[in-house]
Amino acid sequence: MKFVLLATASIVAFASSSLAQPSAQPPTSNLDKLSSFQGTGTAEPRPIAQEGRRADAIRRNLERVQLPAGFKIDLYAIVPDARHMAVGPNAGVVFVGTRKNNVYVVTDRDKDRVADEVKQFAPSVAFKIPNGVCFSRDGILYVVEQNRVLQFPAAEFFYEGPDVAAFVVAKQGDLIPPTEESFNHTARVCRIGADNKLYVALGQPFNVPPKEKMDLYKRAGIGGIIRMDQDGKNREVYATGIRNSVGMDFNPADKSLWFTDNQVDGMGDDQPPGEINRIAEMGQNFGFPYYGGGTVRTVEYKDDQVPADAIVPQAETDAHAADLGMMFYTGRMFPQTYQGGIFSAQHGSWNRTKPIGARVMFTPIKPDGTADKPQIFAEGWLTENGEYLGRPTDVAMLPDGSLLVSDDTAGAIYRISYEGR
Repeated sequence: MKFVLLATASIVAFASSSLAQPSAQPPTSNLDKLSSFQGTGTAEPRPIAQEGRRADAIRRNLERVQLPAGFKIDLYAIVPDARHMAVGPNAGVVFVGTRKNNVYVVTDRDKDRVADEVKQFAPSVAFKIPNGVCFSRDGILYVVEQNRVLQFPAAEFFYEGPDVAAFVVAKQGDLIPPTEESFNHTARVCRIGADNKLYVALGQPFNVPPKEKMDLYKRAGIGGIIRMDQDGKNREVYATGIRNSVGMDFNPADKSLWFTDNQVDGMGDDQPPGEINRIAEMGQNFGFPYYGGGTVRTVEYKDDQVPADAIVPQAETDAHAADLGMMFYTGRMFPQTYQGGIFSAQHGSWNRTKPIGARVMFTPIKPDGTADKPQIFAEGWLTENGEYLGRPTDVAMLPDGSLLVSDDTAGAIYRISYEGR
């Protein structure tokens, strides 16, 4: 009860801040109403069925997944189009973004590590590609869309009803210039740093951008990572030279920001490599589009001078495996070998003559804070015939230290746990 009262007080504080300035006119849109703590009349969404033929088929497919000794994988939830995940810091409720128009919320009420309920979150809000979800340490949920950022204070406590407190951090059209909106590379991801700022990765819309776009993209942070205060103020470009990052996390050991990056297509099956990168300080450049991945030069920029300060990846991964979501493992369930290392999801190739990926990777971190060689942790979603039974998209950790893996092809979330040898 004490926490609920504190959470309520926090929401009231937000309502009096710049995020919730009172309007001279009665609120008209659903988002305006939610920002004024008014109901929208939206009906309670129907829960997503968790059992039946589909769930049975997914469980059969999971029998093919290979894991290190002592680990097992189970179906955690059926979640349509499941992409990036954010686990609530207070109740362990899981919020799931998609590349479509919905955000979902997953509840395990009896804590048996299987979802009891999955339903649409904030159904009265018209989302557009709400892929990126992340929590602040005090329980504020951020949803990063294609070209907007929304904030949901106390989302873990309001999600039970169709109306939730919601505020605009970056209004529609302010995240990137509207002229640069595209159907390509629009899945944003976000994290809150130790500085309490909101970090957002902005993939650029081209395979390799034309030179006339470079100045605009550098100013806007497109093809980079931006950061801002949690109310949207003091926006700045944090890193550049990034093609399309769809996964990032802070290393709790030194607070550095790490991210995956997807390499240029059309350069052959085996080049350029995928990337896992580390940002040591603001302003670093990671070499794209002069490099298409690793230190492989792009055709379009092969005659241009590479910036002298370009940073090479901490680790290279298989070409076109599509490295997406990543996280540092801070739990205690898994053996010591995995603690402090990086788990990441490889979505799988789309244009390689022999498909590769569709697996969960693990990258150890050396004592000096640098990355060791990535290794396969879980695989089996890609058959010998090149058919995808699923495509891992993101990874997240439950409070008990088990690992969640989202799959936007199967429309599911899996749970990997460790029970010893």
